[in-house]
Amino acid sequence: MAPRIGVVTFPGSLDDRDAQRAVRLVGAEAVPLWHGDHDLHGVDAIILPGGFSYGDYLRAGAIASLSPIMSEVIDAAGAGMPVLGICNGFQMLAEAHLLPGGLIRNDHGNFICRDQRLRVENTSTAWTSAFADGAEITIPLKNGEGGFIASADTIARLEGEGLVAFRYLEVNPNGSMNDIAGLTNPAGNVVGLMPHPEHAVEEGFGPDTSSAMRSGTDGLLLFTSALHSLLARA
Repeated sequence: MAPRIGVVTFPGSLDDRDAQRAVRLVGAEAVPLWHGDHDLHGVDAIILPGGFSYGDYLRAGAIASLSPIMSEVIDAAGAGMPVLGICNGFQMLAEAHLLPGGLIRNDHGNFICRDQRLRVENTSTAWTSAFADGAEITIPLKNGEGGFIASADTIARLEGEGLVAFRYLEVNPNGSMNDIAGLTNPAGNVVGLMPHPEHAVEEGFGPDTSSAMRSGTDGLLLFTSALHSLLARA
């Protein structure tokens, strides 16, 4: 039986169906989940997708982090279930204290949408194990509140413990400290990143660059990693 990966829809989610499609492309079953439920419907992993949950009121991801289903997500993450937060989902993970630090308004004050070069800094997580060490990839980025911030002590810990999962290359698009584009928790089952791997899973529909590992499909390896991780645990 194929692993079941749940994708949570919040009011204002934009990329939930894209995430579901990415899950299906790697051979897993995509299970739609609703923010107001207290039931994970027996899924094996969870994706918190991008968008503007609750209109980004208060802070991006702040209200969504208190949604009924998030109590289930927090418990599942604590028990080792793989959880991926993409863009708005990364903001939720930070607001729910599943990942440290926070995401604030881009330092230039503008929404940004571009193909973004990244380096994969940690390949020991449930969502990055299919990448080669130090892989450089290109996936789309689109955010207005993507600047990662944390205290100096937290930054030192993240760097010292190898918890930076992805780092911006060539240009820092939003002022994130230490060019941090994504993080993992120490257990490696919770990963958050601002760029959108679900928009780089099919040839002809993702970034077109001859220097990428697989033109337009670099994001697919996050979902492949999760599939392999879940199959290995079965």
